[in-house]
Amino acid sequence: MASDSLDLSTEEGLVLGCSRQDRRAQRALYERFSSRMFVVCMRYARDREEAQDLLQEGFITVFSKISTFSGSGSLDGWMRRIFVNTALMRLRKGDVLRGAADVDEPAARGLSSPDDVLAGIGGKDILRMIRQMPEGFKTVFNMSVLEGYTHQEISRELGISEGTSRSQLSRARAWLQERLLEKRNRK
Repeated sequence: MASDSLDLSTEEGLVLGCSRQDRRAQRALYERFSSRMFVVCMRYARDREEAQDLLQEGFITVFSKISTFSGSGSLDGWMRRIFVNTALMRLRKGDVLRGAADVDEPAARGLSSPDDVLAGIGGKDILRMIRQMPEGFKTVFNMSVLEGYTHQEISRELGISEGTSRSQLSRARAWLQERLLEKRNRK
């Protein structure tokens, strides 16, 4: 099949073309998924520049491993996993959870319910606050709440205990809730 006859409007055509290293297919895949994957990168990055680096690294990995995509799940989900793993590799190099301790008691005890805190605050404000979290909190929060990882998976991916994962998530939620309360009280 010639590259001109690939149907780049379908995921199958994109995967086939990219596995053949067809530049048109790679460009089409990038154009179709880059904005969604950039959002994933922004959740783990300190700033836009780092997110751009993660986006580039992630697409390099996607293009080099596209032939391993089985088609049994969604292409979007398969790619999202690659971008999360790319971000996690960078975070591991920085050892963002060095010194994080296991804490059995939830850090959020005594704070308002999340529904009360979220009243009147937009999603963009919340995402901006998440980006401002300390790296360890942000990483575990993103993996657990936004990506759906279990504490067992987080501990394996980050090389920490499940207890540390749980305490980082609890502290992240408390940190976020405190910032949301501050924002609401300023209004």
